[in-house]
Amino acid sequence: MTKTPILLFAAGLGTRMGALTRDQPKPLVKVAGRALIDHALDLVDPAQIGPIVVNTHYKGDMLRGHLRGRDILFSDESDQLLETGGGLRHALGLLGQSPVCTLNTDAVWQGGNPVTTLLSAWEPHMEALLLTIPKQRAIGHKGNGDFIIDDQGRMTRGAGEIYTGLQIVRTDDLSQIAETAFSMNVLWDRIAARDGLYGVTYSGHWCDVGQPESIALAEDMLGQDDV
Repeated sequence: MTKTPILLFAAGLGTRMGALTRDQPKPLVKVAGRALIDHALDLVDPAQIGPIVVNTHYKGDMLRGHLRGRDILFSDESDQLLETGGGLRHALGLLGQSPVCTLNTDAVWQGGNPVTTLLSAWEPHMEALLLTIPKQRAIGHKGNGDFIIDDQGRMTRGAGEIYTGLQIVRTDDLSQIAETAFSMNVLWDRIAARDGLYGVTYSGHWCDVGQPESIALAEDMLGQDDV
């Protein structure tokens, strides 16, 4: 059985982290004594997917050093930060086949493995499947919600569930987008226009570690015995 490739987004500047990212990239910021990138890889390894690709930009040499010895490929964006959509397109040569998974590395999870949850919900007729979570179980997230999911699992924009930063998506349309640097939102909007955008709800808890004060929230969440 062919494995699903995955891209870990790790190229952001991490400016909201302030002094914590002055001398290191955000994926190396520690939560509960471990780097955020390691928390992400804890989810990927048991899911037995790959190849695993990590994109780099700010202080990428530090990230490569931290991950030395692991079976990981690196997509270098040191010349230009490409955002999520552009970063995915840039990494396609390493990822190979479509569909691919992508995972943000600035969050931690409490509950079942979200990667296996996503993969088990994927169906061939889908163009994109995003893992979402209700606002009451999204810790450290200040938004009002991103998507509304109908009874068929299709998604439209709206103040409903929150996107967790984990998806599986077909990449065919990436070649048709003119911009070099662009958000995944551009690809999602194209897919949604064909009714191909789907969502599945995560049953555990999720913490967005986007600012320094979120670290304590994440550590408290991880310290809970159950969800």
